[in-house]
Amino acid sequence: MRVIKNYIYNAGYQILLMFTPLITTPYISRVLGAHYTGINEYTNSWVTFFYLIGQMGVILYGNREIAYHRNDDYKRSKTFWEIELLQACTISVSLIAYLMAVFVFSSTFKEYFLLQTLWIIATAIDVSWFFMGMEDFKKTVVRNTIVKIVTIALIFLVVKSSDDLWKYIILLGGAQLAGNLTLWPYLRKLVHWVPLRDLHPFQHFYPAFLLFIPTITTQVYLVVNRLMLGHMVTPADLGNFTYADRLVKLILAVATATGSVMIPNVAQKFANHDILGVRESLYKSFDFVTAISVPMALGLTAIAVKFAPWFLGNQYLQTGTIMMIEAPIVVLIAWSTVTGNQYLMPIDRVKEYTASVTAGAVVNVIANLFLIYWYKANGAALATVISEFTVTAIQLWCIRTTISRRRLFKSLWKYFVCGALMYLAVHAVNLWLPMNILTLAIQIIIGVIVYVASVWLIKAPVVAMAKELLKK
Repeated sequence: MRVIKNYIYNAGYQILLMFTPLITTPYISRVLGAHYTGINEYTNSWVTFFYLIGQMGVILYGNREIAYHRNDDYKRSKTFWEIELLQACTISVSLIAYLMAVFVFSSTFKEYFLLQTLWIIATAIDVSWFFMGMEDFKKTVVRNTIVKIVTIALIFLVVKSSDDLWKYIILLGGAQLAGNLTLWPYLRKLVHWVPLRDLHPFQHFYPAFLLFIPTITTQVYLVVNRLMLGHMVTPADLGNFTYADRLVKLILAVATATGSVMIPNVAQKFANHDILGVRESLYKSFDFVTAISVPMALGLTAIAVKFAPWFLGNQYLQTGTIMMIEAPIVVLIAWSTVTGNQYLMPIDRVKEYTASVTAGAVVNVIANLFLIYWYKANGAALATVISEFTVTAIQLWCIRTTISRRRLFKSLWKYFVCGALMYLAVHAVNLWLPMNILTLAIQIIIGVIVYVASVWLIKAPVVAMAKELLKK
């Protein structure tokens, strides 16, 4: 039950994170204008680089280590203070380096660069990884959700013209800082003071750094397509790809919300030498994300062509096609979230996880060179699918000796058959009716009914999981 509740909390928050830009972007783009919006994006991209380096792999590493020692009060407290001290040190170095870069190399936008330092300070006091390790997602999600909603309201109330760019930057950075600060009072009952002489923070540097490599490599996926598109094709192609990618990632957030939820669960079982329990968690989680991601990918494909211009405007006709091409990553990333984030990382097989992500990044760059040249934005979407397939395939190969891949994929056909039936029903509605909010609601309702009924009749494994949950 705890895992299911944590999944619901995390999935809801991921959706909120994805919807926030969709709510605020149309307003901010008009109020600030292209010039000042560009200044914010430019200065924020640089501060993001610095705080990611300062944070290293603490979010993933801290999550796992706290899960290992969750039931031992002294070890849990000692681990927390060591990792938090390490994070404070590395963030301090990153902050000093950032300020030096601003004062030495920045001749323009200096005041905006300085305001962006709020993001680095916020990262230094981020203890969300502790509560993830304790499998207590409610505190993190509820507090951050409240802060996020208040921030959205303040953006509409405070930011009124291009002269308010500084207010906008403070609101975003301040919201991150406030959200992180609100978690500290909850530590009093869970973490106790440990004498400074007993703390050895730098023993965590190397293992955290190993997790930092895939974290920073993953950023390649987020920026390389846009950088290469911006260099090789028109801004219109880049705009179409950006919005298509955001909409696909919105759907993806729900399917992959099990990632950070399952890391502490699996890590604790591994720490208790419950290898059978680790494997059972993998099988159930893989089946669960397949049951969710397959209909999401196929449903998105069914409505994409009409949905994109209706939601974004007629100038985004190409976005629908890009969404259809990129839709398979919903399933592929859902699978790699299980094999990588929920299995390889919690059981300390970080090198294999890093190798898979690095290979995906390399394939992504190479595929983009050719496919963007030939197919522009469609090529970038196809390159994303190829690179994600590479990551998933390598991770499946890495676990071949410890996991039964036959059992892993045993029921796969059931979800794809049910998903195909759902696709046909939703696509038929898409052909007959014009796209509007009512049509979208009808498509979602029909899709859910057809898919759930099909899964129930065909007796897919997720049905047994649902029955067990209802009994509890």
